[in-house]
Amino acid sequence: MSTSTVNSLEREVLLSKTQVLVEALPYMRAFSGSTFVVKYGGHAMGEEHLAADFARDVVLLKQIGIHPVVVHGGGPQIEVMLDKLHIKSNFVHGLRVTDAETMSVVEMVLSGRLNKQIVSAINQQGGLAVGLSGKDGKLIQATKLHHTTDLGYVGEPATITPHILDTLRESDMIPVIAPVGVGAAGESYNINADTVAGAIAGALEAQRLLMLTDVEGVLDKDGRLIVEMTETQAKMAISTLTVTGGMIPKIHTCLDAVGRGVEAAVILDGRVPHVILLELFTIHGAGTLIKKDRSPSA
Repeated sequence: MSTSTVNSLEREVLLSKTQVLVEALPYMRAFSGSTFVVKYGGHAMGEEHLAADFARDVVLLKQIGIHPVVVHGGGPQIEVMLDKLHIKSNFVHGLRVTDAETMSVVEMVLSGRLNKQIVSAINQQGGLAVGLSGKDGKLIQATKLHHTTDLGYVGEPATITPHILDTLRESDMIPVIAPVGVGAAGESYNINADTVAGAIAGALEAQRLLMLTDVEGVLDKDGRLIVEMTETQAKMAISTLTVTGGMIPKIHTCLDAVGRGVEAAVILDGRVPHVILLELFTIHGAGTLIKKDRSPSA
């Protein structure tokens, strides 16, 4: 007779965990072989326990046959380094004016320290991650972002060349991409990480673009989470001022990705532990999913 026993409460907990796995199985089967682009930033990247959860989730996706591509930001970390070096930052409509000196710091932080921290975290959880910037393999060929004010080396993606990502996918490696693009003359450009994630998702025709933010998702006028929106509904939410401020460019990024062939884009609260798994493998999801309008014949 075994000396170990399981009481009724422990049994209920075990059964509950089993039910979670049973619920997740159909989604795992459906998503196997798919490519997911994950935009990683905000508190999810800044807090140690959330960063560890994120790394585990990415490794789990790879283990069950999904191909994650991580694109990370790093605005707060850049600001800290600029302050240490006594380099003043100026912003125009939320965009950092990036002169040559600032660009060197941006590239050092994004392509160097932060990128390798994320790679290391994923590798420590049993994955095989590889750090890249948009300059590697001409992944992100960029042009200067035109604005009413000269923003310096702030760019936007002109062409995404995903061959290097295709190669890594065949090697079972997990790409971790810093949002630094390369210009025609080899110069570096600082690009918004959301924009890069959307552009890469479109180029790969990913099944999902997952955008980790510091908010629950898109909220209606009563403050309730909108679980699902079509393209038309998302545009209407902007035009009727249901959404305002920083959520507007995120929705535009999702709409652009969906318009480029991404099956759906999801805005998630990265402050929630394992939010990626909650979104993908539970019936209720965890954020706001934006998808194409249904065709008249559907």
